[in-house]
Amino acid sequence: MRSPVTLPGDVPVVPPATLDALTDDLVSAFGARAVRRDDAGRLSASTDWAHMSPVLAPMLPGGVADVVVFPPDADGIALATALAHRHKVPLTPRGQGTGNYGQGIPLYGGLVLDTSRATTIHAVTDGAISADAGASFVALEKAARAHGQELAILPSTVGSTIGGFIAGGSGGTGSLANGAIWTGYLHELRVAACTSRARLHAVPYPENTAMAHAFGVSGVIAGATVALRPAVRWTALFAAFDALVPAASAGEALFELPTTPRLVSLDEAGIVATYRPADPAMPRDKVSLRAIVAVDDVPAATEAVRAHGGTVTEVRANGPALLASLSYNHVTHRVRKLRPELTHLQCMGRGLIHRRPEVAATVPDSLVHLEGFRLGERPGWVGMLFTRFVDVPSLYAGMDALEAAEVDVDDPHTWVLHHDRLERVRAAAKRFDPDGLLNPGKLPPA
Repeated sequence: MRSPVTLPGDVPVVPPATLDALTDDLVSAFGARAVRRDDAGRLSASTDWAHMSPVLAPMLPGGVADVVVFPPDADGIALATALAHRHKVPLTPRGQGTGNYGQGIPLYGGLVLDTSRATTIHAVTDGAISADAGASFVALEKAARAHGQELAILPSTVGSTIGGFIAGGSGGTGSLANGAIWTGYLHELRVAACTSRARLHAVPYPENTAMAHAFGVSGVIAGATVALRPAVRWTALFAAFDALVPAASAGEALFELPTTPRLVSLDEAGIVATYRPADPAMPRDKVSLRAIVAVDDVPAATEAVRAHGGTVTEVRANGPALLASLSYNHVTHRVRKLRPELTHLQCMGRGLIHRRPEVAATVPDSLVHLEGFRLGERPGWVGMLFTRFVDVPSLYAGMDALEAAEVDVDDPHTWVLHHDRLERVRAAAKRFDPDGLLNPGKLPPA
């Protein structure tokens, strides 16, 4: 039986004298403008979009930072991490972007280390780009394009930073071709260990997958070198269908285009109806299939849509950015703005498609969103199921019922790590966080 996350019990309070001493050291190292202890600064550094979850919202704020620091570069990130260790103060690293599940909330207070000012892009080489943790994806993609390349994977929130995305994300635009961020994307990470010595460790692939989607518990990401691909001329293709199954079949045909699309997304009509402003390329009473495809593949994509009974409603040269904003958890945000009574579950897409009647019977008033994603050697679907929220026990009973109907469900309403790489994360945490100061409360015991 599944159970919801709970707040930690008695959380030790960092003595005021310890916080004062840490603050003095941080100010000495980085200057007063890089350190905040005011209420507004502390609260801002302790919140994210976890309020979108009706399970987590009543527990917010889960914890509030005692002090916040903004190092200017990777070396500064290592120094701030070492200072936290010297004073034995819990440290929660954060990037810039959208966190949806409380990953960066400092449940035990202490120091929040915001990496967003460490923005330097160091190098673009053939197949890779290297930058400090605070470099944004807007800047990274621009730098890559200047060298005829593009990022292999970038999040739907393109203003996010590379360190924050790696620590909290899993995939995004580009994942249909390249998979999750832990499947070859991370060439090297520069990781600050939470020890008294300020030092950056170069952690290669695949060892560095212990830091991917680990919320900083296995080492503070100070910089990254990630994969690039040759740049492609992309365009946005919009298509409409009468039903889910033919739309999904057409999407699977798009997976096989000569150039794998950068993104393929699908929404049932009820989701499309929540999008504002209305877009004539997405009729509100139809299933919407959208793809970022290579310009040269538009004829083949159009034929695939028609072969499965759909209609191409528009091909829009300036549309890829819009399609990215209608993908992944951006959809949750858009849906709940208009229908706040709904919440979402993350599911494997095949079950949502081929067991749709059982899903509808198990979870009434449900709506399906799908994303194309490389799963192992083959592309497939991952998805979100939107459902009416009644109360927490009913939501978790619904998850159990879906599993009984052979629909794989991943609980998004938790800040506790629960993926299948936890043993690797725990091993890295022993090396890079021997005293357990990094983002405590997020890594479950073995």
